[in-house]
Amino acid sequence: MDRQQWNERYAAKPLLWAVDPSPFLRGELGDRPAGRALDLGAGEGRTTLWLAERGWKVTAVDFSDVAIDRGRQRLEAAGLPGAVEWICADLVEFDPTGGSYDLILLLFIHLPAPDRRRLLRLAAATLAPGGMVLVVGYDTTHVGQEGGPQDPSVRFGPEDIVTDLEGMRIERAERLAVGDAIDAVVRAVRD
Repeated sequence: MDRQQWNERYAAKPLLWAVDPSPFLRGELGDRPAGRALDLGAGEGRTTLWLAERGWKVTAVDFSDVAIDRGRQRLEAAGLPGAVEWICADLVEFDPTGGSYDLILLLFIHLPAPDRRRLLRLAAATLAPGGMVLVVGYDTTHVGQEGGPQDPSVRFGPEDIVTDLEGMRIERAERLAVGDAIDAVVRAVRD
């Protein structure tokens, strides 16, 4: 989808995604000490807001300026204006270098494999020692199910992300059944 299509999709509903991050995500990140986070494909900022409320300094990147405006409004309503740096950019072209992050999130962002690999490798290079990358998305086996991209070429398995993050310490790489969905989950750390 292009920027206009995403903007139309966001504008069609008061809130496109759930208000709160998933219990899975809260479990993965809940005990992690606050630091600097890069939320790639932040959407309306549900994870961004949750992190900012816990003291994280967040850079949130999304393709849709409608989603970013909504995220800014949500942060203002929560009393956190200015707590997040919002960047409107196409992740296929985005270069995250120039920052140093303790956490990088790529949650349900489905790009063509070469673009995903490039983005993840560039982003991983910005991790501080001990920093973590968490990638979650619709698995290659999530075929014929509701939700997720219908183009199977942009889905990925944990093994794809492990290859993308070559050289990092992989703490978790698995397929998870979540309701009717099958998700690929990879958590990697920079030593």
